[in-house]
Order: sequence, then C-alpha cells, then structure tokens
Amino acid sequence: MIPIVRTYRRNPAYLTNILNDEYCGGKMETFNQKVNVIENENNFIIDLIAPGYDRSEIKVAINKNELTIASETSEPKKKEAENNTNYLRKEFIKKPFSRTFELPENAEAEKIEATHTNGILSITIPKKAKVEIPVTEIKVKW
Repeated sequence: MIPIVRTYRRNPAYLTNILNDEYCGGKMETFNQKVNVIENENNFIIDLIAPGYDRSEIKVAINKNELTIASETSEPKKKEAENNTNYLRKEFIKKPFSRTFELPENAEAEKIEATHTNGILSITIPKKAKVEIPVTEIKVKW
C-alpha cells in the first residue's frame, strides 16, 4: 500500500496544458522536482531533489491533511546580459515548482521535520503509534 496516496502537481498553466500532457501524446509542459517516497516502520520519508535551491527558497507547509513543498524562485533572466556571456548549451534550470501530497491518517503532522543537504530536501513524517486492541471473546446470548 502506498501511504501517501495522492500527489498533486499544481501548475498555474495546468488547464491550458492538459492537452499537451504526455499521456495525450503531447509533450509534458509542467516543471516539478522529482521525489522518492519511502516508508519504514516508524516514518514516511519524502526526498525531493532540489539542487541549486537554497533552503530559504523552499517552503514546506501543511494545510489540513496536505503537505505542500514549493519554491517561487527562478533564475534571473538578465544574468547572461550582465556577464556578457552566451550559453552554448543549458541543460539545468531553476524554476518555481510546487508538489502537494495527501498525508495518510496515521501521520503525525505536528512532528514533521525537514532537512536540506547536498541538494536533497528530506522530509520525515513520523507515524502515530499503533494502538493494540486486545482480542476478547464476546459471548452470544440466546
């Protein structure tokens, strides 16, 4: 079972780009950071790759049962003109992004922690302790 069932890619241009989606045969136009979702005995862990982003540029927020990771930061457009340089090839970019995850019922939202190390944002979501319900026999009366 996947604990974090739904992920949402929130992009302002989502509705205009829906027909360009890769599942419709077009090119996918959205830009979102890639994630790994891990589950162990005590935690869920979301690792989001964010090289080049400073920890102050990434916001992690919880609203009801949704965890959102976002950044509004993008590369300055005048950087090339200021340095009098021209890229011959540019394969990595820094754009705004947003990823939203629905938290499972057994997540402890108050104890979520986030760290940013070597371009990886790691969010640890502790699980609530399991409540053991004792097995008891109930006698059926006639």
